[in-house]
Amino acid sequence: MSTPTTTRTSLDRTDPAGAVAAAAARCSNWGRWGDDDVKGTLNLVTDEHRRHAATLVRRGQPFSLAQPFDMDGPQKGWRRRTNPVHTMLDTGVEAELGDQGLPHGIGGADDVVSMPLQCSTQWDGLGHIFDHGRAWNGRRAAEVVTSAGDLVTGMETVASDFTGRGVLLDVGRHLGDTAHGELPDGFAILPEHLDATIAAQGPTSHVGPGDFLVVRTGQYGRTRREGWGEYAGGPAPGLSFTTVDWIHEHDVAAVATDTWGFEVRPNEFDAAFQPLHQVVIPHLGLFLGEMWALEELGADCARDGVYEFLLTAPPLPITGAVGSPINPVALK
Repeated sequence: MSTPTTTRTSLDRTDPAGAVAAAAARCSNWGRWGDDDVKGTLNLVTDEHRRHAATLVRRGQPFSLAQPFDMDGPQKGWRRRTNPVHTMLDTGVEAELGDQGLPHGIGGADDVVSMPLQCSTQWDGLGHIFDHGRAWNGRRAAEVVTSAGDLVTGMETVASDFTGRGVLLDVGRHLGDTAHGELPDGFAILPEHLDATIAAQGPTSHVGPGDFLVVRTGQYGRTRREGWGEYAGGPAPGLSFTTVDWIHEHDVAAVATDTWGFEVRPNEFDAAFQPLHQVVIPHLGLFLGEMWALEELGADCARDGVYEFLLTAPPLPITGAVGSPINPVALK
């Protein structure tokens, strides 16, 4: 395997605002599903899509695509994000001592977890990112998300919509190093890289309307060998800003990756922060999955040559949440 150039000659590094505005104008889905829409690109997942996705299950083999939710996680405190804190409320010790106040010898254990909703494997919701004070579908950001939460597009509004055909594009295995199939940090995945990966993987990796696109870079696998390092917010391979048109033209329902931030880091413009987020969430209405664990699924797809599967990845229906932890499951 060879690593192609990642030169983006069409990008002016000095003009992120202009690039964001132009991409938003070209690719906006505002009004496409009505002025009151709260589901964005999830509208593309029809009942027929889900029925077809169910037929993709041949072996009945499940793959959890979630990282462990524990204190040994990637977070380092940026924007007050911490790793999950799991605390026992009742244990076997209290049960043996008989001080749980329960009759005839029964005992039990209870626990609680405290965590930011975007500290590990998760969906970014439509209330997560704004562009110049505008949220998805052109709404004023201040009227969508307040201290009471997302009053319009909270994660509870799409709790049943994340089931359908998943497609893995293993760009890391196709274009990365031969030892581990991993892209180097800072590698920008261009539209031609996505197309080349589809061509190399074969017909089960075609990407079309209503699909859940899952992109493996290999970065998460590297952290499992070498430690978290700068995984949370540091340099990473990821999608180039230039993929916005590709994503829009393919009408995918959502995109998920195995990195902290979905798009390449450092970002491709001077003095910019997550410019691809700034377009795809508020303007396309696209849900983003981040920090997915794709090593086991990637290895299985490489073995059997099948890159499509039934994906179920529902968020917790937390009223007003702008993101949600998830345990995505691919079923092959």
